[in-house]
Amino acid sequence: MAGLELSGKRVLTFVGDIYEDLELWYPKLRLIEAGAEVVVAGPEAGTVYAGKNGYPCQSDVSIAEMKAAEFDGLVVPGGFMPDKLRRDPAVLQLVRDFADSSKLVAAICHGGWIPISAKVYEGVRVTGSPGIKDDLINAGAIWEDSPVVIDRHFVSSRKPDDLPDFCRGMLQVLG
Repeated sequence: MAGLELSGKRVLTFVGDIYEDLELWYPKLRLIEAGAEVVVAGPEAGTVYAGKNGYPCQSDVSIAEMKAAEFDGLVVPGGFMPDKLRRDPAVLQLVRDFADSSKLVAAICHGGWIPISAKVYEGVRVTGSPGIKDDLINAGAIWEDSPVVIDRHFVSSRKPDDLPDFCRGMLQVLG
């Protein structure tokens, strides 16, 4: 099959209660379409989590068992999920490990709360939901109001309407 430019790449994505449905599923399916293996990590393995709009997603593994060394990148969807997950020390350490290894850290909408709490956005150009603009700036990030911002291995977007640009940014960094 042509277009499998990410064959052999592994990407981790987070899931939890009240995740933003499109911001998890669109990147997951786009990355699979490009040939990547996508692993969904939640607070518990094998648990079904409901999205903001009710779409279910079952976690493959638990976040606590994941190691950044086993993956090429991380995708952090938005919704209300990031506000809860960012309180988990294992989540924050995992994000720091991805960032410290210069591996993809991609966050969309309110997903930016997790890299903020992991303290990896200092001096990084980012965008995100206008609702967390002040949080991003206060974390030392350099805010831009753009559909996608790519700064080295960091990719960020504002909202579901930006998903095509967000996915192109992830593909660029992973490729």
